[in-house]
Amino acid sequence: MDQSVAIHETLEREENCKIVSFVLESICPLMYCRIFIYTHRRMAITADDVSLEDIVPISLDFAFVCVLPIVGHDVRIRVSYQEEELELRLPFGSHSRLFLSEVNRAWSGRSAQLSLYKIWTKILLKPMQNSFNLHLPLNSSRGQGISSREERGDLVRSSSHRPSNKAQILAMPQFGLRDNLIRCELLKNEDLYTYLEEFRYFFLGTYNVNGQTPKESLCPWLRCTHNPPDMYCVGFQELDLSKEAFFFNDTPRELEWTKAVSEALHPDAKYALVKLIRLVGIMLTFYVKKEHAEFISDVEAESVGTGIMGRMGNKGAVAIRFRFHNSDICVVNSHLAAHIEEFERRNQDFKDICSRLQFRQFDPTQPQLTIMKHDVILWIGDLNYRISDLDVDNVKELISKKDFETLYNYDQLKRQIDEEAVFVGFVEGEIDFQPTYKYDTGSDKWDTSEKCRVPAWCDRILWRGKNIKQQHYQSHMALKTSDHKPVSSLLVTGVKRVNSEAYKKTFEEIVRNIDKMENECIPSVTLAKQEFHFRDVKYMQHQAETLNIFNDGQVPCQFEFIQKPNELTYCKPWLTANPHKGFIAQDGSVDIELEVFVNRSTASDLNSGKDQIEDILVLHLEHGKDYFISMSGNYLPSCFGTSIHSLCHMREPIQDMPPETLRELVKMSPTENAANPEKPLDIPKELWMMVDHLFRNAIKQEDIFQQPGLKSEFADIRDCLDTGIPDSLPGSNHSVAEALLLFLDALPEPVVPFSLYQQCLESCSNASQCEKVISMLPQCHQNVFNYLSAFLRELLKNSASNRLDVNILATIFASLLLKSPMKQDFSEKRKTQEFFQHFLTEAGH
Repeated sequence: MDQSVAIHETLEREENCKIVSFVLESICPLMYCRIFIYTHRRMAITADDVSLEDIVPISLDFAFVCVLPIVGHDVRIRVSYQEEELELRLPFGSHSRLFLSEVNRAWSGRSAQLSLYKIWTKILLKPMQNSFNLHLPLNSSRGQGISSREERGDLVRSSSHRPSNKAQILAMPQFGLRDNLIRCELLKNEDLYTYLEEFRYFFLGTYNVNGQTPKESLCPWLRCTHNPPDMYCVGFQELDLSKEAFFFNDTPRELEWTKAVSEALHPDAKYALVKLIRLVGIMLTFYVKKEHAEFISDVEAESVGTGIMGRMGNKGAVAIRFRFHNSDICVVNSHLAAHIEEFERRNQDFKDICSRLQFRQFDPTQPQLTIMKHDVILWIGDLNYRISDLDVDNVKELISKKDFETLYNYDQLKRQIDEEAVFVGFVEGEIDFQPTYKYDTGSDKWDTSEKCRVPAWCDRILWRGKNIKQQHYQSHMALKTSDHKPVSSLLVTGVKRVNSEAYKKTFEEIVRNIDKMENECIPSVTLAKQEFHFRDVKYMQHQAETLNIFNDGQVPCQFEFIQKPNELTYCKPWLTANPHKGFIAQDGSVDIELEVFVNRSTASDLNSGKDQIEDILVLHLEHGKDYFISMSGNYLPSCFGTSIHSLCHMREPIQDMPPETLRELVKMSPTENAANPEKPLDIPKELWMMVDHLFRNAIKQEDIFQQPGLKSEFADIRDCLDTGIPDSLPGSNHSVAEALLLFLDALPEPVVPFSLYQQCLESCSNASQCEKVISMLPQCHQNVFNYLSAFLRELLKNSASNRLDVNILATIFASLLLKSPMKQDFSEKRKTQEFFQHFLTEAGH
């Protein structure tokens, strides 16, 4: 909806506000700066609402007097040029401070260093009284300036800045505040200008194709409706099972299956492909009838991997969000963890997807959108929940009787939803079709392999939102390409449409009410708490506190956490505030989640004591004062994020080590010995515990190093390694394997030091040269490299059971043992794998 016309009509009856905007810009080749003074209407929207009033050169005839600022109050200044003076008041905050510092810098003769610099700030024209003066020197001699007011008037009329800067002025923070207020009021009054319209045919389809190419038409699946759907959202899993697709996300199958879908869409309508997104083998395509395309907007697509180490894309989700008319819709296609016993891992995958998958908004001032912040959520995919507590024969007997109601009571997803462990608020239609997994490929026969999988409803479709009804929910037995059967659902979805006349009337009323607000009203908020303490923070363990902000002022306010002087970000890297900026209506409130999370990039400094869990957040109100929030806590040191060299000098668990000892170890170079006369360990004891556990228990474990563990089990493993309690590692083999990978990933200096990385690349094709590079490693690093290589060779001797091969292990471990000091490109990744492969074969070794 174009808002500018409605606003402009409202404003034509209003006078200009006494508000000016400054631009500070160096003008080459004159090499001095000028202040451009603009006026604009209070509710400026179009370029016609902005006009250039004056230009003041910052030359030797320029000076300004600044009143000593009081925290939380406006800054008052007097600008003088030749015989003229301008008295101004600047709102307290970082914009004004930056403006004043740059004016001072420009006047002091350093403007030549500013090739092109712009600062925007908003100030109010005000008389000043009782000023405390901070004078800048004033030289009466003339500089390179404009000598008269008339000449400055000519400069204003001819200025090229007049048209070009208006768009930038309209993007200034005060207008963002207005836009947010209008957006908020429109949302609150949405019922006044929208109405529901049903779109009868929203087709959802999901199909795990088991790495196969399209061998048959998809028409029985995608043309199963009599009338053409308005939209298609078609999801695939396991599009490509090759190692190349797994590690490099490159596959020809994307084009093959997209073509198969396009050819099978309903013939009685013309469709446009709106968006396609793929993560390894998980793909989602979104088609819409061409007559609806003009009503689709704000389209975004994102993906998140939940495979090993939370990164690999063999498991995870892709999603597309869009606005249809006035409804925000999000479609998610996910492939969750496999194996009947891993329902907790599937629950964890679901929660990870919901928290980590975020969409950027077109308005950069707005926080990112999570999945749950949509009117309608449609979730499809191979969710991999199985049938539990029934053996295969009992399951097949119930299927033969078509007693799906009884069988459904043993469905893991139903049980987890009933316990509110996952998909809270989602709905799934009644299942009256037989399980979609697992079949012998090319037939309708249940799995006859040695494993004889229990049939299960792995492939599901759920939704969340109002005004949704399901027309059908079915599987499609005619398709036999895969060991899964495709599933489809047809939904009737109520979509909010806009009544243009009602929208315009509502919009104009909102603008009129906003225009009545007093400019003099200073935003004000109350913080429920200003001091937060995070106790016993641990590596990769989230801790969060809630900061409640209540708007007790007379006007809406816009807030943002801002940087402190000489800092690049508003907080330390282990801390986040979500959202970090936003808008609060009058008498409204917002909850800010303050989250502490220590990862591989921040653990090293915290382990060594270089950094502490301490920070000050500055909460800034646009046109208001700043609030200061204190963050404190204590961090429990961990072997994760500690160097190999330091760990080899620790015979006790790291949390039993005095802090001063940890600091001393960090200062030592790898060639030095500690003051302790004891010989250092050959390898870190923590590394030995994990590898020894896997060697004794997981040498034949299927999918070891390919299937993720559980976060809860990783926490237990981490605590065991850091405290020495208990004596043996807890958790599943997969959790211990993932902990080993996370340990290697967190090393501040990789097993092969950064200094030798380039030599590794150069010698990757020559086995003897590779051996020579490894011989140059510091002794403890060399021991770790050889120990891990020997263990991985043992794993490969059991590849028939664990399904590992040299390529898989080289790809996983090369990226952890040989890290680039800079961003690694594709060719470098290939070379590091080639380098490490020499150590994984008996012949090469």
